Amino acid sequence: MEASKPEEINHPPMDQLQGLEYCIDSNPSWVESIALGFQHYILALGTAVMIPSFLVPLMGGSDDDKVRVVQTLLFVEGINTLLQTLFGTRLPTVVGGSYAYMVPIISIIHDSSLVKIQDPHLRFLNTMRAVQGAMIVASSIQIILGFSQLWAICSRFFSPLGMAPVIALVGFGLFDRGFPVVGHCVEIGIPMLVLFVAFSQYLKSFHTRQIPILERFALLISTTIIWAYAHLLTASGAYKHRPELTQHNCRTDRANLISSAPWIKIPYPLEWGAPTFNVGHAFAMTAAVLVSLIESTGAYKGASRLASATPPPSHVLSRGIGWQGIGILLNGLFGTATGSSVSVENVGLLGSTRVGSRRVIQISAGFMIFFSMLGKFGAFFASIPLPIFAAAHCILFGLVASVGLSFLQFTNMNSLRNLFITGVALFLGLSIPEYFREYTAKALHGPTHTKARWFNDFLNTIFFSSPSVALIIAAFLDNTLDYKDSGKDRGMPWWAKFRSFKGDTRNEEFYTLPFNLNRFFPPS
Repeated sequence: MEASKPEEINHPPMDQLQGLEYCIDSNPSWVESIALGFQHYILALGTAVMIPSFLVPLMGGSDDDKVRVVQTLLFVEGINTLLQTLFGTRLPTVVGGSYAYMVPIISIIHDSSLVKIQDPHLRFLNTMRAVQGAMIVASSIQIILGFSQLWAICSRFFSPLGMAPVIALVGFGLFDRGFPVVGHCVEIGIPMLVLFVAFSQYLKSFHTRQIPILERFALLISTTIIWAYAHLLTASGAYKHRPELTQHNCRTDRANLISSAPWIKIPYPLEWGAPTFNVGHAFAMTAAVLVSLIESTGAYKGASRLASATPPPSHVLSRGIGWQGIGILLNGLFGTATGSSVSVENVGLLGSTRVGSRRVIQISAGFMIFFSMLGKFGAFFASIPLPIFAAAHCILFGLVASVGLSFLQFTNMNSLRNLFITGVALFLGLSIPEYFREYTAKALHGPTHTKARWFNDFLNTIFFSSPSVALIIAAFLDNTLDYKDSGKDRGMPWWAKFRSFKGDTRNEEFYTLPFNLNRFFPPS
């Protein structure tokens, strides 16, 4: 066999990802855009239901309270997504509920002053107000870092080498939200996983009216089929004598969302009463805000690639973080039980559908706001069993992780220095949070366990996050280990032109503010 020529095996680095049907500022037809927007809405429901379903019962809330929190979270999610796509980074990203806030919120739930309240509903209201107060105060961190452009200054220390592990772990770090949840009901989770892969990859050449219908709407079609199958199993009595946990995860009528949801309900600020403020709670919540900042930074970089855009300039990234801070403030004012960050699964769906259109995400935000006000209809879609969402997460989180690894193409991976930094950041980014999770599960408290509860919550929150650990390690090593002579190996010559708005002519096309607002906020 004839040996391959070097030019036949080389794959030159590409600023923009190739192969997408629609990039950030090109749009499918209105009908297709609406269908794709609805698909993003359905995907966003998974996290919007998972987080309140876990937290609200711990807070003492009833099924009615859980439904109201889900509706409020979706309503604010729609507003935040519109703000981010219009005035923030302008990338096609859904800004939704985040798991980064779990540690400080659970700590607030177990506060002795709240636990001693006997009436469950009163305890729920007081806990929610305490969470709101902490979130309102902590949101100022992102608002200040973003709008003051301090985060833009910090981001100048990030190279493609340093960001690759961070973006990769934005996806890989959520591994416990994937197959472990599928395993709660394998009879619907695994068929969903198989169908989603089959439609999106193996049958993608199937076209209807020149549209690759199975690839473009793989999530929607496979979810509909498996949801109907799950309903058939539920109606036939297949789970009648199964354990309670199996019934909760597999049945389509166990979430009590539809029966508890009002027909029409418009969420409004301070719905749960006036927020209460506690210094310790607020300090602990600032750690979650910092974690969501880091995770969203990685997700924005990944989304830019899957939208076939150039990496967002430093000031655009910082502007997006500022608006995300406004979003967390809205989370606190409305009472959503968690804060905001970029929805990783929706970033992955951009690559799965090969549609990175901003308009599609804005339409999905419209669906979130609309169905959050029409309670029964929104609850109907939110009653999809969680293992179905988890099966889709297995694919989409992995896709985002691989986008992070693709940033290594701009670096010299024949350098032992680069191999060391990448490997150590990836390994410790997975290993350290896993240690914190295992320790907490056994000891019922994190490894950091001093008399200062706020200090414990702060450190435990940071080290529970894989992207945060990866950023700390990768940025430190990348900026201290032979950094003077390694600029080219780190990918800095390629990265440098995207740091400033005027560094590349394509930035104006992708990131200019609408309504000619750049006149008042000139880019740097």
